[in-house]
Amino acid sequence: MRTVCHRFAGNMRIFLALLILCGGICQQTADAQSASEPATLAISCGALGVELTLCRQGVAAWSRRTGVQVKVVATPNSATDRFSLYQQILASHSPDIDIFQIDVVWPGVLSSFLLDLTPYVDQEISGAHLPQIIENNTVDGKLVALPFYTDVGILYYRSDLLEKYGYSDPPATWEELTAMAEKIQAGERQSNSQFWGLVFQGAAYEGLTCDALEWIDAYGGGTIVDSEGQITINNPAVIRGITQAAGWIGEIAPRGVMSYTEEEARGVFQAGNAAFMRNWPYAYALAQGEDSPIKGAVAVAPLPKGDVPEGKPTGTLGGWQLAVSKFSTHPEEAADLAIYMTGREEQKRRAIEASFLPTYPELYQDPEILAANPMMGMVYEPLTNAVARPSRVVKGKYNQVSSAFWTAVHQVLSGQAKPEAAFQSLEAQLERTKGRGW
Repeated sequence: MRTVCHRFAGNMRIFLALLILCGGICQQTADAQSASEPATLAISCGALGVELTLCRQGVAAWSRRTGVQVKVVATPNSATDRFSLYQQILASHSPDIDIFQIDVVWPGVLSSFLLDLTPYVDQEISGAHLPQIIENNTVDGKLVALPFYTDVGILYYRSDLLEKYGYSDPPATWEELTAMAEKIQAGERQSNSQFWGLVFQGAAYEGLTCDALEWIDAYGGGTIVDSEGQITINNPAVIRGITQAAGWIGEIAPRGVMSYTEEEARGVFQAGNAAFMRNWPYAYALAQGEDSPIKGAVAVAPLPKGDVPEGKPTGTLGGWQLAVSKFSTHPEEAADLAIYMTGREEQKRRAIEASFLPTYPELYQDPEILAANPMMGMVYEPLTNAVARPSRVVKGKYNQVSSAFWTAVHQVLSGQAKPEAAFQSLEAQLERTKGRGW
């Protein structure tokens, strides 16, 4: 019953979100979609932090330049719910949304529904982006998405509290972070019973895949499925990394972290109730904003490594792209908007105003960006060493692989399963998913 109710609740959330998503754009008639009428586009943007505001501003600037009207549609914060919505909309061949903001792991899965942008994009433009992202967005020789911004998991910490408790540097290992978090938490609890040592993304969704991949890669545990397609998830380094994280729950991390996405974690940290936070770079500008209780007391560093010889600091590669639906009735205008929104000037604006990471390498040396967000100088190196999710290897089966992985991790973190049993079972499940090949 619990499983049935959970699935029903999840499906109902998706259904309701779909109604909201389509509301306001599904009123257009067939006549308004005809080529004889002026183009009216719809773009789906994320609503994480200030993302929706920035999207609306960029779209408005393009509209003023072209005279084309654009409707901006917000989508759920959860990447998992957003992916389900996109699948339903695209599978129905609906023309209601022209441009989709898609995760870095979705081009291969959604490529059959997306317009090949190669004829619309000058080689000089595509060649200026980080090459690994263009490669990621090219499926069967077709450029199905343009890089909007990139991402990598990083560690946020309270620089004032580290100094208060005698620490001169952020933690180099997860073991050091655990010890530091315990000490700071114990001290701060004297005056703030709501204070915790660490917050992160612990809900059962794609964000947990990102966090957990960092934990296991930090100990040399691999990437779930390696570049040759071999399933590598059941190994001692994986067990060690996940066991370490499970020990945080209820100790240095609140039990409520098991339902946290990015924004819940940021809310706790930015309210001054946590010493450390794992999150994406977008949170930096918000944590340092004028209305932030911890403005001036926030610093960032690469995520820690595991305390083993093969340990390494690592962050999961993330990021979002803009893709044009094959079913758009105005593909030229939609492609032009996507090119504008992913251009240098727009990416520079977003980097300065909200610390979104550009996909143009030269912008990491831009004086105006560095003056506004010194964090950018630190992030480029983690970007070059980031660990990628195995979406290119497992292709259309990635959602099944990721869902199985985050489910197993969530069971271990919540105490419902022992690590050894969970990952032995996960290995067998992934073998069945793989079948004769990815």
